[in-house]
Amino acid sequence: MKNSRNEKRSQHPNVETQASLKWEKGYKNVEVFSKEHLPVSLAYDVAQLSTKFTKERGAFTVALSGGSLIKYLRKLVDSPYAETIDWSKWHVFWVDERVVPKDNLESNYKLANDGFLSKVPIPPLNVYSIDDSLPPDGAADVYETTLRRLVTSNVIATSTNGLPKFDLMLLGMGPDGHVASLFPGHPLLNEDQKWISFLNDSPKQPPERITFTFPVINASSNVAMVVTREFTTSSKDGRRGRALEQNVPYSSDLLALQPSIQRSQEQTPTSKDLLALQPSIQRLA
Repeated sequence: MKNSRNEKRSQHPNVETQASLKWEKGYKNVEVFSKEHLPVSLAYDVAQLSTKFTKERGAFTVALSGGSLIKYLRKLVDSPYAETIDWSKWHVFWVDERVVPKDNLESNYKLANDGFLSKVPIPPLNVYSIDDSLPPDGAADVYETTLRRLVTSNVIATSTNGLPKFDLMLLGMGPDGHVASLFPGHPLLNEDQKWISFLNDSPKQPPERITFTFPVINASSNVAMVVTREFTTSSKDGRRGRALEQNVPYSSDLLALQPSIQRSQEQTPTSKDLLALQPSIQRLA
């Protein structure tokens, strides 16, 4: 797996020399990058997956989160990716969203559109934002209906147990260790029936949000996490921060991680293109 990935990287100029450190103590295949080098590596991996799934399926389904992740996608809007990626085949979704107007500064849609989507020619009908005119429960229901329609039409692949199987899910991690809008100790961590759920009591503002549930996240073909050191070391209770801080060299600025997600439904993802972290993503909560 590692050799295959490195061989691919060696075909791309500069990428191999930009990894500031490869580190495998405690976690599998964790790679540490500087802030300057991570966007280059991330763009390369995303472009490889885009080509793979476009050829195999005729579509590339990507689910985005908010936060600092979007700025690390910036290399995708530059040459050579801007010209070589088949953007017409991209279908973009949100792992979670704040229930606010699309022009609100808290909107994950606005963040992604301003920093990434408006700079690449993805067809507008292939960008699936939530209906911000609805309350959280209604917005979640409509979004799940949209996903079910796209699964039926084979735009989104299907897992062996009937869940939507996104080609790539891009996640960040909050200061408290949350992913998507699945917060430590929240009842939504145990939701295993719905694809999309909502909350009115987010511990982080704004309180009203919709989110993918863990079964949907776990069903993805590829999951990439982008975790900044300052996020992981500022965890409220210190546990997650200390765990990484004790093992990751202090010279690192940024981590790019792909969890090798534990699954009850399917086998671990088979991607050889993104970065791997052993623990289940569910343990972050």
